[in-house]
Amino acid sequence: MNRPVAPAGTRELLHKRSFEFAGYLRADGLYEIEGRMTDRKSYAFPNDWRGEIAADEPLHDMRVKVTLDDAFEVIDVVAETAASPYEVCPAVTPSFAALRGARIGRGWTALLTEKFGGVRGCTHHVELLRSLATVAFQTIYGEQQRRRRESGTQPPVEKHASGKRPGFIDTCHALAADGEIVRAGWPEFYRPKG
Repeated sequence: MNRPVAPAGTRELLHKRSFEFAGYLRADGLYEIEGRMTDRKSYAFPNDWRGEIAADEPLHDMRVKVTLDDAFEVIDVVAETAASPYEVCPAVTPSFAALRGARIGRGWTALLTEKFGGVRGCTHHVELLRSLATVAFQTIYGEQQRRRRESGTQPPVEKHASGKRPGFIDTCHALAADGEIVRAGWPEFYRPKG
């Protein structure tokens, strides 16, 4: 049942932030993950650089495209500032190329903070790159599983290749080590409550 978070009543939309991501498999076997974040107001307002920003015109329109291999290594990064409140904002986008050679995985958020925290980056692009990591996992792992299913090489209950506990266990309620999903899918890593 869909219920509003707060009681329904008269209200006015003032600000809307949208995120959109897409994951692609390229013909050369690499993956591209694209992300876009926009901020819009429901009303026009003055801006020192752009003059007036019209209602529903993006105040921020930030985009990233990350090219990855099967092992989640960053092959290339392109960051773009299509709309911003300040003329200087686009000047920082080339710095994101410093992610080439990095790997999306454990420590990704810390790496983003280290390389692009404060004046070294753009808050909005960093926010996009943080969220982009989960889209990369969904894209690449999903494609790897699809290939195994289609080739007939995926066992009914897939074992973790290294024999080590998968990093996704205990990352959310559904994947709790003491839960039914882990018990059924990765029984060797199931830990009963208590």
